[in-house]
Amino acid sequence: TLNHLRQQTNKGSRKNYSLSDFIAPKDYNINDWIGAFAVTAGTNVDIISDKKSKQNNDYESIMIKVIGDRIAEGLAEKMHEDVRKKLWGYSSEENLNNSDLIKEKYIGIRPAPGYPACPDHSEKEKIWKLLDIENNSKMKLTESYAVSPASSVTGWYFSHPKSKYFSISQISNDQLKNYANRKGVNEDILKKIFPHILEL
Repeated sequence: TLNHLRQQTNKGSRKNYSLSDFIAPKDYNINDWIGAFAVTAGTNVDIISDKKSKQNNDYESIMIKVIGDRIAEGLAEKMHEDVRKKLWGYSSEENLNNSDLIKEKYIGIRPAPGYPACPDHSEKEKIWKLLDIENNSKMKLTESYAVSPASSVTGWYFSHPKSKYFSISQISNDQLKNYANRKGVNEDILKKIFPHILEL
């Protein structure tokens, strides 16, 4: 079971989104899927960057990290394209140029735990379990849910044609309590994971 939060800001007549809106409910009796992914630029990015830092070459150390991050993002983008056009094939005729890709004109989204639409970093544990990442890669998940190597990206695939990115900016204490109950975790743990979205 994947757990998600819902926007609670007053947007007038506009809908408050949750990522669960983009998956068919069980009682609809419709086959629907969500995908998970994890990609990395590899452990050498951190090793080479640390080596340059110890040589007091901060510029090259930073640039190596930047390049590593771009490689990881590029891998995530390529994997998403393969899902859309080949693996799931729901956009097999997609023919977008680079500008269209930057503007995210494709169908579907790939939100990541810890980012605006799903600010709960602990949901990464479910990606680790689903993909058996410990046995299938050198990627690690720290106690604070950071991914190592740092130049790595993990997340979910949604194919719903109306799926979109959004931000969970603040939630009420009621939603925190409900969410903690659904996840089966203590509220205090969640307060440490996403303090920035909690009601003051």
